[in-house]
Amino acid sequence: MTITPQNILRFIVGTVIAAVILFLVWYFSSVVIYILVAAVLAIMGRPLVSWLLKLHIKKRHLPRWAAAAITLLVILAAFSAIFSLFIPLVFNKINEFAQLDFATVLSSIQEPLAHAQAYLQRMFALPETEFSLRETLVSTLKEFVNYSTINSTFTSIVSVALSTLIAVFSISFITFFFLKEDGLFYSMVTAMFPDRLQKNVTHALDSITVLLSRYFTGLITESLILMVVISTVMILFGMHTDNALLIGLIMGVMNVIPYAGPLMGGIISMFIGIVAPIEGYAVMHTVTIIVCSLFCIKGFDDFVLQPTIYSERVKAHPLEIFLVILVAGYMAGILGMLLAIPSYTVLRVLAKEFFSEFSLVKKLTQNI
Repeated sequence: MTITPQNILRFIVGTVIAAVILFLVWYFSSVVIYILVAAVLAIMGRPLVSWLLKLHIKKRHLPRWAAAAITLLVILAAFSAIFSLFIPLVFNKINEFAQLDFATVLSSIQEPLAHAQAYLQRMFALPETEFSLRETLVSTLKEFVNYSTINSTFTSIVSVALSTLIAVFSISFITFFFLKEDGLFYSMVTAMFPDRLQKNVTHALDSITVLLSRYFTGLITESLILMVVISTVMILFGMHTDNALLIGLIMGVMNVIPYAGPLMGGIISMFIGIVAPIEGYAVMHTVTIIVCSLFCIKGFDDFVLQPTIYSERVKAHPLEIFLVILVAGYMAGILGMLLAIPSYTVLRVLAKEFFSEFSLVKKLTQNI
């Protein structure tokens, strides 16, 4: 592309506009999140709305508002069923952890701790009389998991519950109108752009909707598969159903966070295995079963499921996706890693629509 003053000016103006939009999105982030979540739910519920509109009841069709209301109720019922199943399980387990005698728990893994302490003493030249790995772990665990921590957690939950109710009401209200009035989300977005850009914006929204629908559908499917498979494997090894379901839930939810999520979920799962070992197995045997099972299942997921979701579904190279997640994690931590792929997908589509003459943009968006 020939560099001319007009092209430079266009690039500068586009950059300024993009910066202003990003600032407004950041400033009104809560409202933007509500709208985006509602848009995703509307995309997920659109097939059900279309199916309901085709139904005949004594030669009469359901009005679209009724189909939208039924679809919204189905979505809310599905989420309510999931939460009602797992929330009591999680809080009961937290309550159990608060009452644990960590010294007794750690005594069951005394031998591995002794080997670990000996290794650390050799590595860092620590004197035996001044360092005890066992006592350090006991004091650390008591600091993080005790009644005061639990009480403060419940106190925080009360305040968070009010914000959650507002969020649920807001998202439900917005989702209903997105389902009721097809194209409303498009109208809201395109209204912010001049008429000459309407066609480009509409085309960009079409591409974003398709790519993000494929991504979120695949991600939810992957997490559900992992949850079911991991829980089933743990039950087959003889683990109590509540512990097996909890490990499956943790791994399924944490899998939403690329790369770092499964690692954190695996550490929590190991802790559950130490605290509540499989009946008839020693603690280390339980931990070995958990580690080997998660390693095999996540290996299948990483090499079979994730390449399809993270690469093919958003039409990007796997290395490209990895670098984006790495940069996002460095800039914004776990939240950045969670939002990296959807945000990058949106930016690529917008870049293709408005800056397609640049060679870098052509290279990054050639598969979209």
